[in-house]
Amino acid sequence: MSCRAAFVWQTKQHFNRYIEDCGITCELVTPHMLAAPFYRGTFNCLIIPTGFANPAYSNLLPALRSASSRIKKFIENGGNLLVFGAAADKPDAYDWLPFPVTYRHDCHPRKIECTSDSDCGTIIDDYDPMSVECDGSFPFHEGERRGIAESSDVIIEKKVGNGRIIVTSVHEFPSRRFLKDFCSTGKETLF
Repeated sequence: MSCRAAFVWQTKQHFNRYIEDCGITCELVTPHMLAAPFYRGTFNCLIIPTGFANPAYSNLLPALRSASSRIKKFIENGGNLLVFGAAADKPDAYDWLPFPVTYRHDCHPRKIECTSDSDCGTIIDDYDPMSVECDGSFPFHEGERRGIAESSDVIIEKKVGNGRIIVTSVHEFPSRRFLKDFCSTGKETLF
């Protein structure tokens, strides 16, 4: 089965190469493409990297907000969304998601305990769970708790329609195993 990921950022990053090294076709989708109503692509998953809400790194947040209805439709139709930490002190940085999430920016390594009822815990398979770098936590959300660090949620999951969303403040590349599984479980869907 072929997997296609959309990496949403201004320019190619090392993360793009990492995704491709995992055997996943990766297409760069810029903020202008994301916000343009005429842009069409088919993907199994969308990946939003760390720093999307920090204007020092990215101009992505306004495009995400503009494309929120298209993102929701993509997920409802079976696509998966992986979104990392906002990396900015903006509690409302995730207001473009189809469910409420409040973010608290706070960078430091954390001990992460993952729930056993989901494969989300495999996101940190390549790291020592006693010390995983995170850029914040999610003190309020309407998703399912999947990764807990120091009584704070750092990995949450929400099923929306036929797809799912994973939101994490883990400030590391996801494990190869997680990335392959996550992208392959998403249905190739029009964005």
